[in-house]
Amino acid sequence: MNIPRSSFPRIVIIGGGFAGISLAKKLKNKNAQVVLLDKHNYHTFQPLLYQVATGGLEAGSIAYPIRKVVQEYPDFYFRLANVKEIDTENKKVLADIGDLYYDYLVIATGSKTNYFGNKEIESYSMAMKTIPQSLNIRSLILENFEQALLTNDINERNALMNFVIVGGGPTGVELAGALAEMKKAILPKDYPDLDIRKMGIHLIQGSDRLLDAMSVQSSQKAEDFLHGLGVSIWKNVRVTNYDGRTVTTSSDLSFETATVIWAAGVKGAVINGLKKEALIERADRIKVNEFNQVLGYDNIFAIGDIASMTSDKNPQGHPMMAQPAIQQGNLLAENLIRKLKNKEMKPFEYNDKGSMATIGRNKAVVDLPKWHFHGVFAWFVWMFVHLFSLIGFKNKAVVLMNWVYNYIKFDREGRLIIRPYKKKNIQSFTTDEI
Repeated sequence: MNIPRSSFPRIVIIGGGFAGISLAKKLKNKNAQVVLLDKHNYHTFQPLLYQVATGGLEAGSIAYPIRKVVQEYPDFYFRLANVKEIDTENKKVLADIGDLYYDYLVIATGSKTNYFGNKEIESYSMAMKTIPQSLNIRSLILENFEQALLTNDINERNALMNFVIVGGGPTGVELAGALAEMKKAILPKDYPDLDIRKMGIHLIQGSDRLLDAMSVQSSQKAEDFLHGLGVSIWKNVRVTNYDGRTVTTSSDLSFETATVIWAAGVKGAVINGLKKEALIERADRIKVNEFNQVLGYDNIFAIGDIASMTSDKNPQGHPMMAQPAIQQGNLLAENLIRKLKNKEMKPFEYNDKGSMATIGRNKAVVDLPKWHFHGVFAWFVWMFVHLFSLIGFKNKAVVLMNWVYNYIKFDREGRLIIRPYKKKNIQSFTTDEI
């Protein structure tokens, strides 16, 4: 990979998400050579992907170049690489651009969409974990309405205007709210020759309430907000299959739709090479101790979504969210420096700062350790936290300007099909392509 030799120990970080970037920032000027590897050259602010998918923001406003983050860090290198395997015996990383030796390795590969082994759902539904996937969703939504204008088949038109979101967590709830607002204020003006009232938005949740990781109060209020926006909510229902046209469920419900967005679960993005005992197969996560050391290894660490640090308080590990990832990255930087100096490392303790979700204009729910609130004030808190968390002043300014404009005009000007998304046709459709 053309990384020069150094007198300092080499720390290799795989992944430029919240965990990897937090760790990298804290390792600046710490007498270590740091190499960051990622398959993208940018960091993605994933909590706002749904706004890219629904035309509220452009992709560039939630992405930030990794090289710009580390460009002034001495003895720090970034390589655009897709890591294939870890050779733990020879202490090297095997990637598509070559091999790289390490003294300490940090796995921060994050998570990916979990389809629970259903290949048909994986083939025909849409995921929303990356910027390209969000752009695909945006294109497909708009292309569906363009196609609906052209067809004379009522069933096909209804399927094109029917949207099913699987998963009632923050991603599903926020996406459903954004689509509902498009239906209410934007699409009728864009498509006056379509009866947008027939657009269906269905949110399917396998458990008995939405946002089941949040408080009961926030869960109920989010459901009330969505009902008010016209979203159909189906609880205690599991999607069993989707063939590109028909959604079948564990109940007698079925849906005819051209678009299913899968937000029903995630699993770790594991890299081959670790011992089987270090992995949790069902969740594809890596077992770590209280110092984020991978079980069975002294010089390999895992942080963020990929890491499972179990305890009496967190028997399933920490939630796969940004805050645990950021906090683990920050502490691991300190612990790596302590380890290099032969000092004892500090155990990780998660500081739960709360959780939140927005359902649309003036509608949000916020859970803090001691308070739960919702409505307009919660919406402003949600906006402030997300703006503050974005990397780069320009991104903060652009997002704020977009939000102000969207609020005043009740519009979203990101309704652009920049890169058309072509979904393979299913027999039931009368057209060649969607």
